[in-house]
Amino acid sequence: MRRLPVYFLLDTSGSMKGEPIVALNNALSGMVNTLRSDPQASETLWLSIITFDAVIKELVPLTDLQSFQLPEIICPESGPTFTGKALEFLLQKVKRDVKKGDSEQKGDWKPLLFLFTDGKPSDVQAYNRVIPMVKGINWGALVGCAAGHKADDERLKELTDTVVHLQTADSNTLKQFFLWVSDTIEQGNKSMGTKDQITLPPPPSEDIIVV
Repeated sequence: MRRLPVYFLLDTSGSMKGEPIVALNNALSGMVNTLRSDPQASETLWLSIITFDAVIKELVPLTDLQSFQLPEIICPESGPTFTGKALEFLLQKVKRDVKKGDSEQKGDWKPLLFLFTDGKPSDVQAYNRVIPMVKGINWGALVGCAAGHKADDERLKELTDTVVHLQTADSNTLKQFFLWVSDTIEQGNKSMGTKDQITLPPPPSEDIIVV
């Protein structure tokens, strides 16, 4: 069975402390439950969770949906947002994890990446350096999510043409966003092999804008 690898790169810097990190945990849990209700996703979907603040952590290596266990995501009291280093780490994982096809068997479907942040990169040089390398990966979709008024849409747009802005990082908005993510993944799962890129569903509310 060909796999659809999906990577989540999640900002856990100090600004996510409190309600935002609680909302993120709840929204991710709801997304996983929604995906598990899709029989096709249960067969083909593999998920990975990587968090970044001053430290990059692979909370869950690429794991099939049926075996996937979502840990509680926590964040420090304060600290920087090392987005560039997180993307460098992610590239290593993608190059190692995603199976390429050969004359004997087909490889995995194109991987999907969802990058969630409520700020902007603290490691600007590393971020600028890694952008062309990330763009060099043949993604099925690369979605940047900027949550709240401090998130920098323009920095994300340097990385990807698909940037979604959330007006807030509260519980309701994050729940709606990750339901949108689950819809995106399910569409990708159904369209693999027929389209080069996933067609994104429309935003679920006026608090979620594709910029």
